[in-house]
Amino acid sequence: MPPFCPSPPDSGASPRVAQIWAIASVVNRHDEFRMTLDEAGGPAVWREVHPAFTVFNPPSETFSCLWEPFDRNFGAFHDAASETMARFAGTTELFPQGAPPANVFDISSVPWTTFTGFTLNIDGGWDHFAPIFTLGRYAEREGRSLLPLAVQVHHAVADGFHTARLIEELRALFSDTTWLRA
Repeated sequence: MPPFCPSPPDSGASPRVAQIWAIASVVNRHDEFRMTLDEAGGPAVWREVHPAFTVFNPPSETFSCLWEPFDRNFGAFHDAASETMARFAGTTELFPQGAPPANVFDISSVPWTTFTGFTLNIDGGWDHFAPIFTLGRYAEREGRSLLPLAVQVHHAVADGFHTARLIEELRALFSDTTWLRA
């Protein structure tokens, strides 16, 4: 479990948007998490992938899937993603922005509970190479904020080594939050 990514009081950053950016930043560092199949069915790597993330509509108890083009500049990404989330906050459509682009990966959130494992089964997912991240409810323990994180990867493109490296890079990013002030 990486530490929860807090927003320093003076940053004004949304923790949720910061988490999404941090994950997207690390995913975009590694070819194995940007893999896809080309039109001929051969392996290919996206130049860049973008985060698709769920937002919850409490009155209808429904989720919507939004996405935001990844921007390596945290401040620019934060402003754009925050605006997208605000614009679609009350929607009940699953994909209010239309069909997601092909070069997205998923970040979902289950902030009502903590967990030690989480698995999604994707119908016909033999060619779904994009990683899937699920965040849970963070908890305070021994003076630290901990955030459950489940990472699901396709074994054809990544294994334990790659996933462990991704988690360690994410942990390092969450430990040094100077980027939140960018």
